[in-house]
Amino acid sequence: MGGDGQVTLGHSVMKADAMKIRKLASGSVLCGFAGSTADAFALLERFEEKLKDHPANIQRAATELAKLWRTDKMLRQLEALLSVADAKHVLLISGTGDVIAPSDGVIGIGSGGNYAIAAARALLQNTDLSAATIVEKALAISGEIDIYSNLNIYVEELECQS
Repeated sequence: MGGDGQVTLGHSVMKADAMKIRKLASGSVLCGFAGSTADAFALLERFEEKLKDHPANIQRAATELAKLWRTDKMLRQLEALLSVADAKHVLLISGTGDVIAPSDGVIGIGSGGNYAIAAARALLQNTDLSAATIVEKALAISGEIDIYSNLNIYVEELECQS
């Protein structure tokens, strides 16, 4: 999982070296976020609580968070997206109740997410690069196109078991 370091407020860059990925569950789960920073941190905390309720089952934790996010009056107002991964699953969680597991394991969120998805899929289908290298190169391509992304790229890895 990777992320760029840019935080914007309106049309201004406020921070260029933010860490948008967190390790959860003693390092066995990665969580990335995009959108409003405060909203993303609020959701990250709630996802971590759901992981404690459902250890070693990010699908159930993600579903429980999505249900809470969609039905709670305060949480419904939050504007962010989460991507979560463990050794077997990659999921996107949205405030509309979506928990999506992409068929190819590629997720992109944030303003440059679609550019990164396109680049990652092209690299995945046409090269023998490692997952970490694909993430890094896809984010670099996205960072060169999207004005709300930058090239301060961070990549975190988990040992894959799928």
